[in-house]
Amino acid sequence: MRKYLILASASLALLSCERFQNKDQKQENRERIVSVSKQHTEIMYALCAEQNLVAVDVSSTYPEAAKKLPTVGYHRALSLEGLVAAKPTMIIHDGPASIGPEHVVRQLEQLKIPMKQFPVNGTTLDSTKLLFQEMGRYFHREKQADSLAQKVDTEMKQALANAKNYPDKPKVLIIHYGQANNVYLVMTGKSTGAKMVNWAGGTMAVDGERGMKQLSAEVVAQSDPDVILLTDFGYDKLGSKQKISELPGVSATKAFRNNRIYRVEEHDLVYLGPRTGQNVLALQKLIHQNGQVQ
Repeated sequence: MRKYLILASASLALLSCERFQNKDQKQENRERIVSVSKQHTEIMYALCAEQNLVAVDVSSTYPEAAKKLPTVGYHRALSLEGLVAAKPTMIIHDGPASIGPEHVVRQLEQLKIPMKQFPVNGTTLDSTKLLFQEMGRYFHREKQADSLAQKVDTEMKQALANAKNYPDKPKVLIIHYGQANNVYLVMTGKSTGAKMVNWAGGTMAVDGERGMKQLSAEVVAQSDPDVILLTDFGYDKLGSKQKISELPGVSATKAFRNNRIYRVEEHDLVYLGPRTGQNVLALQKLIHQNGQVQ
């Protein structure tokens, strides 16, 4: 797990290095909120409650406006200097296990900077809708929260109805953050991405005790997925189908032979939020491209 965290934070740092140059455009704000949770950041924007959001962590990549704010580092590798420079009156996070390192958290406590964790964890559809309500009340955006919940309900109802009518359930492998030293970091059946694949009418190619695991090229080939989803960082780093074809193990899969390797945005698959329904509908179109709804 530690190796995964190092790889994830290093990859995000490389991808987001230009964001450390972002300037504070809200210096006059008396209320100054820093969000170190990508899920909470997106919900704030969806609630139209981002007026006092002055900085985010580098994993907050949606919507595009969030990427224009100053960043305070990766949420598990926060920069005390960046946090202090943001002059926060509130830091929003999604739990002790998701914020670090410990010495930075202790220093924030010593500085008496208020920190807010909403009581709902937002890891299921129902709890995510409850999180909309909690945040709606906190930011006085109750009507917007109700609208978000209704939107997710409507889209998920359509997605689940579609899934029942597909004739097959393609096997999907999600490769996260590309590949290093012929070892791939992939999402397992325990991940949020797996929930979305299942809702879309597919199955996961690999399982595991945690949401992510490392796989060798040989195991990737043996898993033989029908579809491979490459998250944006890894896909864009490769840059071409020719480079993808050179990935060890990948070229031995049905997905490669049938030209079923697709680019997906990392932030669409790693947490649930206001766009989950539309993301599942989009995922259906990818993984069932060769199938027809009966």
